[in-house]
Order: sequence, then structure tokens, then C-alpha cells
Amino acid sequence: MHLRTQPYKTGADATFMQTFSRHAALLIIDVQIGFDAPHWGRRNNPGMEARIVELLAAWRASRRPVIHAKHMSEDPTSPLRPGQPGNDFKPAVTPIDGEAVVEKRVHSCFIGTPLEEELRQRGHDTLVIVGLMTNHCVSTTARMAGNLGFAAWVVSDATATFDRVGPDGVTYSAEQIHAIALSDIHGEFGAVVDTATVLAAAGEYS
Repeated sequence: MHLRTQPYKTGADATFMQTFSRHAALLIIDVQIGFDAPHWGRRNNPGMEARIVELLAAWRASRRPVIHAKHMSEDPTSPLRPGQPGNDFKPAVTPIDGEAVVEKRVHSCFIGTPLEEELRQRGHDTLVIVGLMTNHCVSTTARMAGNLGFAAWVVSDATATFDRVGPDGVTYSAEQIHAIALSDIHGEFGAVVDTATVLAAAGEYS
């Protein structure tokens, strides 16, 4: 892992992380206008975008790498399909010059994209992962990142999801789904931390 030496406590579980080097990439997944469409239902963590903006500002200030993932839905009814306003990034997280954009058509940012190759070529073996949805694209990407040998840090308060109805007909709240998805990742495919911890671990942005 491209980390320095100073440890930071991650929370009540008393695990620790270290400061990120300049090689740690911030991966922002699917923060697109189409996810504001009513048909998705109720979302948890309304503060997600604000936390992502904080992290993005820190990464830009330190000139660390930023990667934006955009979902290019092939479903003709999806607001995320190319050519629709919903496919666009939300204004607060619109990429600037020099920031990579990965276009994907499935849940994983690694499938059908040059992400893995580009990370390895640039020596970025640490990913800080934020965005939508916790149990879909965030989880799938974090799992693959861990299996591919990357250090994956998923930011709990910079990710979110929606209520879902299970095959049993029971409605599961976004908060439940979010918590379970993160618990599946933590300690197995990567680590789950919050924004404050990541900002502390990013050091003085130098």
C-alpha cells in the first residue's frame, strides 16, 4: 500500500489506517443527475454529496489522482443512459482537466474499462471509494479491487443507496442495506472508514 507511517484510528472497532501518499486515488462512482429521479425511491445519507465534495477538494488541493466513474446504462428506460440529462455528472463533482473518467456498463468499474491497467501503469495501488450505490457499484468495485490486490477504502458517509424490496416481498430500508453492504466489505475486501478519518489520513495535502 502507498501509505506513510502515522496511524489514525478509524472508529469504535479500534482498527487503524495510515496517512495516504500522493499515489492514493479517489474513485467517485456514478454521482450522476439520473440518480435523483423519483423512481429510485428513498435514499439514505442525504449528506453524501457534501462529503464527496470535501474529499474531492482535498484530493485536488494535494494533486492526488481523481477518477470519475460514469454509468452508461443500456436500458432504454434508464435516466442514466447516454444522451439523457441524467447521464451527466452532478455539477458539484464534475471532472476538471486532468481527471480521468471511466465509462462503464456494468456494476464493476473494472469490467470493460481500462481502470485496472491505468492504475497499475501509474502506480496507484490504493483506492478511496465513494459514490452510488453502496450495495451495487460501490460494493462490486470494492470487492474486485480487493481481489485484484488493490487497497480499497470505502467511505461510509460518502456512499449511499436506496430502499429495496426483497424476493420475500419485504421492504428493506436504505439504512439497512447500506450498513450490511459495508459490513460485508470491511475486513474482507477492504476497510470502511468515514470522511473525517480519510481527511486526517490525507495529512496536510502535500
